[in-house]
Amino acid sequence: MTARRRRFISQAIRYVLAAVALAFFLLPISWICMTAFKTGDWIYKTPPVWFAPDPTLVHFEIFIESGGLKALANSIIIATSATALALLIGSLAAYGLARYRVGGTNLPFFILSQRFMPPVVIVFPFLMIFKMLKWMDTYQALIVIYLTFNLPYAVWMMRGFFLEIPLEVEESALVVGCSPFGAFWRIALPLVTPGLVATGVFCFIFAWAEFFFAVCLTRSKAMPLSVFLVNSFGKGEIMWGQIAATSIVAMVPMFLVSVAVQRYLVRGLTMGAVK
Repeated sequence: MTARRRRFISQAIRYVLAAVALAFFLLPISWICMTAFKTGDWIYKTPPVWFAPDPTLVHFEIFIESGGLKALANSIIIATSATALALLIGSLAAYGLARYRVGGTNLPFFILSQRFMPPVVIVFPFLMIFKMLKWMDTYQALIVIYLTFNLPYAVWMMRGFFLEIPLEVEESALVVGCSPFGAFWRIALPLVTPGLVATGVFCFIFAWAEFFFAVCLTRSKAMPLSVFLVNSFGKGEIMWGQIAATSIVAMVPMFLVSVAVQRYLVRGLTMGAVK
């Protein structure tokens, strides 16, 4: 067997394995998408049917009529605000840790260790605090708690990205009259934009998909999609059509965000991987 033929067979095997893995992971998403357009009879059909002959949008209509758009808006406001605050505060803290060695080598890991704390441990203190502040079922309650959990991760990630920037670049800016904050804002921050985007995506995913704190702290006014989805699980019946429609609506923003920042995301995840 020639080397060219062996290389062709090796590539073919890799493509086949990749296709199998892709089909395996896309199967649940594909099934959810098909279910969202089926009527009740076709959803419970045995054996299961992939494509219904009479697709319908009734489940999306129910989603809108039952307040789904309000829950979608709540999720966007809460996740976006928590992510923006985490990146703003986290980048400033990370720059101090990276450039001025604040806290030495132990403080960065101590900050990250706060992210390891199980949510169930601190939910009761937060409940008491927010009840005294009359923040129950409000945007600020979830924004604060998501910021609390996202900030250690943002600080740790951004610190690593700032450490990758040569110190001489910022020293050159200081020589020509730039202030320390100006060097951070005009030089360092633009250079770590891919890392900033990658960190923001992961913070946004956590805030978007989080359920435990949301179900404990919200009732109706600030209810996000993750809690709204649970309303489709009735006591006597599970409304699979509404669940599928809500799941699609919840997935679309994440896909749009991923596609929009794909160029920066790939570069940010690989920063520092090759010396």
